Amino acid sequence: MRFAAIGLDHRHIYHMVGGLLEAGADCAGFDPATSDPRVLEGFRERFPDLPTVEAQRLLDDPSVDLIVCAGIPSERAAVAVAAMRAGKDVMVDKPGVTSIAQLAAVEAAVAETGRIFSVCFSERFVVPATIVAGKLIADGAIGRVVQTMGLGPHRLNRAIRPSWFFEAAAYGGILTDIASHQIDQFLHFTGSDDAEIVTSGIGHFGAADLPDFQDFGEVLLRSDKAGGFIRVDWFTADGLSTWGDGRLTILGTEGTIELRKYVDIAGRPGTDHVFLVDKAGTRHIDASREPLTYFRNLIADIDARGETAAPQRHTFTVCRLALEAQAKAAWLPAGPRSAHS
Repeated sequence: MRFAAIGLDHRHIYHMVGGLLEAGADCAGFDPATSDPRVLEGFRERFPDLPTVEAQRLLDDPSVDLIVCAGIPSERAAVAVAAMRAGKDVMVDKPGVTSIAQLAAVEAAVAETGRIFSVCFSERFVVPATIVAGKLIADGAIGRVVQTMGLGPHRLNRAIRPSWFFEAAAYGGILTDIASHQIDQFLHFTGSDDAEIVTSGIGHFGAADLPDFQDFGEVLLRSDKAGGFIRVDWFTADGLSTWGDGRLTILGTEGTIELRKYVDIAGRPGTDHVFLVDKAGTRHIDASREPLTYFRNLIADIDARGETAAPQRHTFTVCRLALEAQAKAAWLPAGPRSAHS
């Protein structure tokens, strides 16, 4: 399988390209156009042997099967539609879309072309701990899942962010963007096909000179199988050894699973800590060596026209629910603000 990269505006392009290469795919090249020269510099340091090729040439190349894109979020849907109409499957960074109109356009392109539109929800697909959690749940370790609680804190790193990072029209809002990860995990781990956004909120509590930047968000959602709570923010303190203490707690009728994905603060070193509590007691599982499956499954899906990496309906449902949560969000603290301001 051959792929190409168009849209080098976010550092997530590193694990998207790296994951495909590690899974055995061949890269035909990348378009160096970017809004952030630091991302391009980092890309070239990591992949010095990949050739630079203009975007249209990559789209026109019949040997390219897949286009990967981590462009400015509001521009990803247009790249995806163009790629699908050029006969390519697509993998984009989250959020895959930033508006209902973009989602409709992508859905229409998938229906028209039969191509795959995959969003790389990295907080599940690139985290070995989530794979171990999925196996435990499938084995009945905690009984029936009745709730998930997903926390997605991030470090702002303001000095290295491009200007679009602070523009809601470009990134889609904090719930459209970051909370899509937690919505994906809620649907996946509860086995839900859809959900209702019960309530949601966004706010700005940080830098006074960025009054419209959404640095906090929360969502309460519910399906016919379970409930979920999400909190996302840009308040990871500089003292933490990594960019965020991402956590997921999964409540079952016979136990709980907690994932400490990136750090066990003041505890065990490394990443991918899984804590299981069941009728037999408590235990810690080091999931860091669990093989990732998303990239190789996507490669297989491109060959077999399958849906093992992620069902297409699931991807679209996550996108829609994130947009709905953003659209109905109240401004916190309560005040005369719009969720899109």
